[in-house]
Amino acid sequence: MLVGITALLQPLAAQEVAFQSGEKISYTVFYNVIGLYVNAGSATFSALQKNGGPESVYHLVGEGVTNSRYDWIFKVRDRYESYYDLENQRPVKFIRNVQEGDYRKYEEVTFDHDNKVAVSSKGKVKLPHHVQDVISSIYYARNIDFSRMKPGDKVPFSMYLDNEVYNMYIRFVGYEKVKTRYGTFRAIKIKPLLLKGQTFNGGEDMSIWVSDDANRIPVRIESPISVGTIKVDLMHYKNLKHPLSSLVALR
Repeated sequence: MLVGITALLQPLAAQEVAFQSGEKISYTVFYNVIGLYVNAGSATFSALQKNGGPESVYHLVGEGVTNSRYDWIFKVRDRYESYYDLENQRPVKFIRNVQEGDYRKYEEVTFDHDNKVAVSSKGKVKLPHHVQDVISSIYYARNIDFSRMKPGDKVPFSMYLDNEVYNMYIRFVGYEKVKTRYGTFRAIKIKPLLLKGQTFNGGEDMSIWVSDDANRIPVRIESPISVGTIKVDLMHYKNLKHPLSSLVALR
């Protein structure tokens, strides 16, 4: 069943969104290829209100790196940036600078929502009414009202990547307790539709457990990748907008 995106994801007032300026969340990435998980890398997400521009624009950054001792297997140095209009909950600019093994990609995109086009060095792409980029979609999804959903419901959205617009969705699975390297959480389990790429296989292979509180931050992610599987656990956080009330017990 497709849940009406207009009802669930309509733009919220800035004071109602799940995050605030100064929030930073850090994760450890564990890799398993022979039955044993090893600490293979780290990921961070940060949100900071942009100075010198509209108060509603936030600079969102997501970074992922492999530990240097594993770079000989598969080196990752990824950085995604989104300048996000909080009032309308949509990106105005997107920067992608990634290195994944031998694959390298840099792109810079401006979203002209008045004329409904994305502009990059590759030209212009027509946009639907409401579109996200790779990093803004994470923050956008944190404002979904899962309490109004039933297991199996999907929330659709559009995402821009590589000069194309994709029809994506997030599937609501249900509520679970999940034990992570940080602690045990009451969590909301979801499955996003992934695009096939250098690392991920695509489809609904990834599972994400989101804190069942007003922050709705990912506390664990599990997914197969091109070789092996990964597990990503929350390790540190600062300046959350709301108490992390979903934390049942520290490890």
